[in-house]
Amino acid sequence: MEEEYESRRMRRWEELDTDILVRIFQKFSVFELTSGLAHVCRGWRAACCDPILWKTLDLSHMRSSFIKIPLEPYVYVERRSDEALTRILKLSMNLSGGNTRTLIFHFNLFLSDDQLTYTAERCPGLRRVVLPAWNRIKKTGICKAIRIWNDLESLTMPSIANPPYLLTEIAKNCKNFKELKIMGPFEVFFANTLITCLPNLKILSLRCSAIKREALVKILDGLQSLEVLNISHSHLVEYNSWQPQQKVIVRELDKTIMEKTTRLKRFLTCMEHKTCLMCQRTENDEGIVRWYKYEEGEWKVDEVSSLHL
Repeated sequence: MEEEYESRRMRRWEELDTDILVRIFQKFSVFELTSGLAHVCRGWRAACCDPILWKTLDLSHMRSSFIKIPLEPYVYVERRSDEALTRILKLSMNLSGGNTRTLIFHFNLFLSDDQLTYTAERCPGLRRVVLPAWNRIKKTGICKAIRIWNDLESLTMPSIANPPYLLTEIAKNCKNFKELKIMGPFEVFFANTLITCLPNLKILSLRCSAIKREALVKILDGLQSLEVLNISHSHLVEYNSWQPQQKVIVRELDKTIMEKTTRLKRFLTCMEHKTCLMCQRTENDEGIVRWYKYEEGEWKVDEVSSLHL
């Protein structure tokens, strides 16, 4: 009896059941999972490669070490920072076996085209991508990734000046696409492009952004399949027709807009500029929120649960 007890007591870590190891490893971050656990033994490597661990690849706590520069891409990423990201991506892709379905990047993590392409080719089954920083990503890079992500359903992205090239690729390649979050100014051109390219969009979040009133009206009229619209804490503006350069901040949604929102399942808004801290921040930043100034993780918040991180 004593020998049997001693045998159980001396059981080694590598002999643990794989399911138990996976449960333990679920508590670890991607940085811990890629730190060498897979090299301990075969059993640990098998656990590290379990699809459950890689369903979501969350790099929202990893930032680039960079400086701002006056010319495109407007940021210069320090070499060691770039190498660290490449290393994490390679180790993660090796362990995940193509099982990642959600990919999340920090708003100050500046991927290059090569890093994006490498990741896209090894995560072809992605359904959700959170990619707020595109400074170093060119048109060819993001379009190549979109062509690979045929199952993509949700995208969080920055505002871009020329949206047709991107939204056209999504329309052609991502037949199940239904959810979009734009972090940045929302202009009439973007609204028209959305209506043309993604008429079946179900969920749209424009929270904490500068939105032109005309663009909002166009969305409400043109996206007939839209079910959920979030403009919480946004900076709604319009321009006088007789003074096009004069911007007027809209403090309250008028009757016309409110009537148009009644067809939606959910319309989320907050324009309490006197009492809401986030509304005040968006207005102070003129609709281009400087997230780095505020609490870490604030940029992840969304009133739409499927977009909240």
